[in-house]
Amino acid sequence: MNLAKISANGQITVPLEIRRKLGLKSGDKILFLQNQNGESVVSNASAAAIQKTQTAFAEAAEAMGGSSEDDIQALVDEVRYGKGR
Repeated sequence: MNLAKISANGQITVPLEIRRKLGLKSGDKILFLQNQNGESVVSNASAAAIQKTQTAFAEAAEAMGGSSEDDIQALVDEVRYGKGR
């Protein structure tokens, strides 16, 4: 169990074990979410954003019929340059 105390300014120090597990470094941002059970969850905001973006790209590629890395690159090139590679 890891415990943190809230300062008078509302600040907390994230315990070292949790920082390591989340891959947090000085200056990183953390994301507080509430799940369906009402529990609060803390995650690395950068990692969460990257995962969300990867999921969105995968879904868009699948919707456009792409499956391989070459298919994905061709779709990116088409959007970026208006043509395939």
